[in-house]
Amino acid sequence: MKKVLLISANRMKKPYPVYPLGLDYVVGVLNARYETKILDVNELSSLEKLGEQVRSYTPDYIGLSIRNIDNTDTINSKGFLSDYQQLVDVIRRNSQAPLILGGSGYTVFPLEFIHALDADYGIAGEGERFPELLAALEDKTDVTAISGIVTRQSTSVAYRAWDGSMHRTFDPESTHTKYYLSYGGMLNLQTKRGCPFRCSYCTYPHIEGSRMRFFEPKEIARQACELQKAGAKYIFMTDSAFNASYDHSLLVAEAFKNAGVSVPWGGFFAPTDPPDDYYQKLADAGLTHVEFGTESMCDRMLHTLQKPFVASDVFRAHQKALEAGLFIAHYFMLGGPGENEETLQETLNSVDQLEKAVFFFFCGIRIYPHTVLYETAVHEGQISPSQNLIEPVFYRSRFISDVDIVKKVEAHADGRVNWLIGAGESKATRILPRLYEKGHTGPLWEYLI
Repeated sequence: MKKVLLISANRMKKPYPVYPLGLDYVVGVLNARYETKILDVNELSSLEKLGEQVRSYTPDYIGLSIRNIDNTDTINSKGFLSDYQQLVDVIRRNSQAPLILGGSGYTVFPLEFIHALDADYGIAGEGERFPELLAALEDKTDVTAISGIVTRQSTSVAYRAWDGSMHRTFDPESTHTKYYLSYGGMLNLQTKRGCPFRCSYCTYPHIEGSRMRFFEPKEIARQACELQKAGAKYIFMTDSAFNASYDHSLLVAEAFKNAGVSVPWGGFFAPTDPPDDYYQKLADAGLTHVEFGTESMCDRMLHTLQKPFVASDVFRAHQKALEAGLFIAHYFMLGGPGENEETLQETLNSVDQLEKAVFFFFCGIRIYPHTVLYETAVHEGQISPSQNLIEPVFYRSRFISDVDIVKKVEAHADGRVNWLIGAGESKATRILPRLYEKGHTGPLWEYLI
């Protein structure tokens, strides 16, 4: 049986490391025909250790999962391409196996990454097509006939959302699982793929498609019990917006209660106006943390960003979550098209009215291809159609600079510890590691409220 080594390239640990869920699904489609092993760079002390692991496993194929392109922070911007190049150099020095790129970050820049990293192949879109690619390589048939497959000769990339079965294989005894359990105790779940929203800056519809494909609630609950049994202290839902379907998310909550899931959980939510008792029902099923992708509290800006809600919806969603006893965080993305002093002040004044929450402010919006914001930036001359955006490039409002936005947010925050500007790395770096070392688990931003 041939061997496939799957490497998670993500080395971000701030504010906390994220379990490589996507590779569990890749293992799920490969296990029938291949021996597989997941290697997480986060758990290794050095790149030399990576080389040793690659060399000792002697894989026939290597899959490299790229999740993060950069830290999306205009204040302390850092691209990760050079880190990935170093990693690939170590892999190449220790193995001659074909190198296959994949992951959400790769899917945004498939041609750029395959050339920058000099990889052999890439899989744009979902990783369930991995066995199709390997079968084509072994049968010596045309790999480019497979949706989403990229080669060094590719000049364009086309793929469709995966419509086959999706099966997660979770290994509670793997070293990378034990690493995440020992540092924060967080593992994760996915309840659906695809995002129906059309936010102007977001890549989710490009990566997963716009049609929601749901996992069975009972299967999600079974996986939650599996993570709980493995020792998870907190489960994070990786959906773009857990409540994009109120009906399905309520069925998941009901399945959790029926299955006896007791570990706390959280996820990203759209602050749309919820049904009565929605957040209370989720809280009764173990939900503890709600992270709202709010972006602005100015209706004019929300319209420009193509958000599926208005500011009054945000207040209602916030209040319902608060009444359910949940910890609440709001994420804001400032400096989009049309942002000015007036719209910014409207947002800041409204944030003051959101009680008992943590606020993350990002001042400047990362430009990604395949988004409306990209088209806007091209039209305004901020970028050119041929420009390589793999290194961080941010949209700049024509009416207020990112520097002025930061200054105004900082002045309005007036030292409040629950207002985090940028990625919040300075505060998180000071606080979270100490809490984890003391045995605290979960996202922990609630300690800033």
